Amino acid sequence: MKTQQIKNTDLTVSRIALGCMRIADSAPEKAEELVRTALEEGINFFDHADIYGGGRSEEVFSKAVHMNDDVREKIVLQSKCGIRPQRYDFSKEHILSSVDGILKRLNTDYLDLLLLHRPDALVEPEEVAETFQILQDSGKVKYFGVSNHNPMQIELLQKYCSQKLVVNQLQFAITHAGMVSNGINVNMTTDAANCRDGSILDYCRLKDITIQPWSPFQYGFFEGVFLDNEKFPELNAVIDRLAEQYQVKNTAIAIAWILRHPAKMQPIAGTTNPQRLKDICRACDVELTREEWYEIYRAAGNQIP
Repeated sequence: MKTQQIKNTDLTVSRIALGCMRIADSAPEKAEELVRTALEEGINFFDHADIYGGGRSEEVFSKAVHMNDDVREKIVLQSKCGIRPQRYDFSKEHILSSVDGILKRLNTDYLDLLLLHRPDALVEPEEVAETFQILQDSGKVKYFGVSNHNPMQIELLQKYCSQKLVVNQLQFAITHAGMVSNGINVNMTTDAANCRDGSILDYCRLKDITIQPWSPFQYGFFEGVFLDNEKFPELNAVIDRLAEQYQVKNTAIAIAWILRHPAKMQPIAGTTNPQRLKDICRACDVELTREEWYEIYRAAGNQIP
């Protein structure tokens, strides 16, 4: 497993992270096997959120990893907060309460990273700044970031927060590549030229913010996976050919496509299948050529002007 530095932190992390959203209902032995496999493959970064399984995902993970001081020193823990039923909440009271719950469920004294989980329309950045300072001063959170935020939303928070926002978690995949496509189609009148995210990719690169792609195998908004899907025959034909060429599974090629981008993104793999996780990790052994990267991009239906 290759590693990278999350800029403006002292965190050296695996290039692929394990997303723990779906482990809430895993039997103890299955969860333990998954976490053990991740560690054996060199994954040291585990992504959580207080809403995953209503908090149970964090509890299951803590037991599966056999959390103790020795284990804690070897892993990087990230969690998210701010989503509540039918609304968002970045209030001081809610964030502080959420973090206390997260720490209790993960059986740890601190988080390496806390992300604000989707924008709150009623955000008061001064209050967020005060809250971050409390969390940092207390040692409960080392670093901070956001999820699904655009550049101006980040700028608004950063105006008041003394802590650098170092991560932005965004949906990104071969079939969900708008943040790339609008840059390729500059000055065009096609739909792909529409910039719906404020040039978030270039912004994050300029600001040294690590992008963490979520749902790297999905198309649409949880409509399904594109791999082995009859809706994407040309794309799967190209991916399967390259998988055979590099002697890996198709999942590895899909992740290698993300890793090939010079932004040094850190994709979140949300599988609960240990063998599938092993297959995904082989992406770090694949260095797609520029021609192969663009061939995959075009095969997904993305146009080159």
